[in-house]
Amino acid sequence: MLTAEQLQKTTHFKKWLEQKRFSKNTVNTYTEVTCLFLRYMNLKSITEITARAIEQFNYDFIFKAQKSVSYQNQCISGIKHYINFIGILVDDLDIKRPDKDKKLPNVLNKTEVKLLLDTTKNIKHKLLLSLVYSAGLRIGEALSLTPSNIDFERGLIYLKSGKGRKDRYTLLSKALIPLTQTYMSHYNPKKYLFEGRNGKPYTQVSARQVLQKSLISAGIKKYATLHTLRHSFATHLLESGTDIRYIQQLLGHHSPKTTMIYTHVSTANLKDIKNPFDHL
Repeated sequence: MLTAEQLQKTTHFKKWLEQKRFSKNTVNTYTEVTCLFLRYMNLKSITEITARAIEQFNYDFIFKAQKSVSYQNQCISGIKHYINFIGILVDDLDIKRPDKDKKLPNVLNKTEVKLLLDTTKNIKHKLLLSLVYSAGLRIGEALSLTPSNIDFERGLIYLKSGKGRKDRYTLLSKALIPLTQTYMSHYNPKKYLFEGRNGKPYTQVSARQVLQKSLISAGIKKYATLHTLRHSFATHLLESGTDIRYIQQLLGHHSPKTTMIYTHVSTANLKDIKNPFDHL
């Protein structure tokens, strides 16, 4: 349990993060991991935030529990921001963030994507999955879309304050325009393109459930998440010959190094390599 003073500080910490314009997900994650760290300190009767205390938490709560590298980095970042917020100096605080595993992203091939979308009959669900794939959207970006973000005339989607607080444009597929217009006419969304109950944005939990239901209906056994559709969009663009600089722009990547991962996923060039075994 947190003390009354700790609860008050973490509440103010959350507001401090919001004022710094971190994304909602980042604010919630940093606040959550900081609360976990403070509860750990209370449990271990640690009264002062020190480098040693953070290292202990890192080992006991993250490493031993086999949490992911990404989660470990989030914990370290969250605690460092909290230390900055309360204005204390921690001697010898030099905790290195571990390098992420060099895993290639999962992708669906075009046949699997078509099967997935054809199997999805609900118009809202079909449009949601179609937009995530055809525009290469992060799920948070898709659920933050407003009707005014859709530019039918120019065939573009305007994304305001995406990851890294950068605005950008991405593609609106011509083939998707009739479905989008039918959906908007039928549902008449007000504030958000995809609205849940009481006009609030559709939740990520609901969106994940939509995908899982469609994967099962389509009989696709391959592991896939909503982000897999974004990975598939980028990979299919690369395989069709699109310049990687344009792909970087469409995805909203800050560094081209992030986009380069898709050169390792694409099999277009690999298929052209002649295996020496075939000519023995």
